[in-house]
Amino acid sequence: MTSSENARSRVVLITGAAGALGTAVAERLAGEGATDLVLCDLSAERLDATASAVKDSGSQVLTRVVDVSDAAAVDEAVAATVDRFGQLDVLINNAGVLSSSGRIHNQPPEEWERQLKVTFMGTVHGTTAAVRVMRKQDGGGSIINTASVSGLTAWPYAAPYCAAKAAVIHLTKVAAVEYAKERIRVNCVCPGTFESAMTADIPEGALPSLTARHPLGLGKPEDLVGAFSYLAGTDSRWTTGAEFVVDGGYAAP
Repeated sequence: MTSSENARSRVVLITGAAGALGTAVAERLAGEGATDLVLCDLSAERLDATASAVKDSGSQVLTRVVDVSDAAAVDEAVAATVDRFGQLDVLINNAGVLSSSGRIHNQPPEEWERQLKVTFMGTVHGTTAAVRVMRKQDGGGSIINTASVSGLTAWPYAAPYCAAKAAVIHLTKVAAVEYAKERIRVNCVCPGTFESAMTADIPEGALPSLTARHPLGLGKPEDLVGAFSYLAGTDSRWTTGAEFVVDGGYAAP
C-alpha cells in the first residue's frame, strides 16, 4: 500500500461470517486495527453475535443476510459494501456446507447439487462480484477462499464436499493467473478438521479415527486465523495462487 492508502481503513467482506471460523477471522482482522468489516451469512441473529464480538475493536461493521448460492444477492452485498465504504480491499469466501456421510453410490444427486451451489458456486459468485470492483482500484485487492485439506486428499464418505473443495482450490489458481496484472491476489486456506458447527454434525463414531489422522489433534478456529491475516495484509503482496495448508499434519503422511 502507498502512504495515502495506509491512512484509510481496509475494507474486508467475509461470507460465512457467523460460523466459528468466520467469527474468529473477523475478530483477528478487526483486532489488527484500521479495518472495516462487512459480515455476510444466512442468519441475522448469528451475524449480530459476530458483530458484537468485534464491537470494541473500533471497526465499522455492516451486516448482510446473504445466500451465496444466489449470484444477485452476492452482487448486492458487494455493491452495499462499496456504497458504504467506497472500496473493497479483501474478500474472504468462507461460506460452505458439509456434505452428508456416505459412499459415492449412496450420495443423492441433491447432495452433489447442494455442494456445487453453495461451496463452489458461492465462491464463484463472490470472486466474480469482487473482481468487478477490485480491478478498478489502483491497489487491486486480495481474495481469500476457504478450501479444505479434503480438496487435496481423499476424505472417504464425503465425496461431494471433497470435489467441491478441490474445485475451489483450482478456481483459486486460475483466478490468480487471470487477475495478477490487475493486482488482485487470489489464494486459499486449506484447513484440516477443526471445532465448529460443521464438525458437530460428523457422526460420533467417526471422530476418533478422524482425530487420529491429525498428528497435532483437531484444531480450533484460532489455529487458522494467522493464515487469513497474512493473506489479507500487505506482507503477502507477492503471494498469489497459493494453497495454505493448516491441518495439524493431516496431509503429511
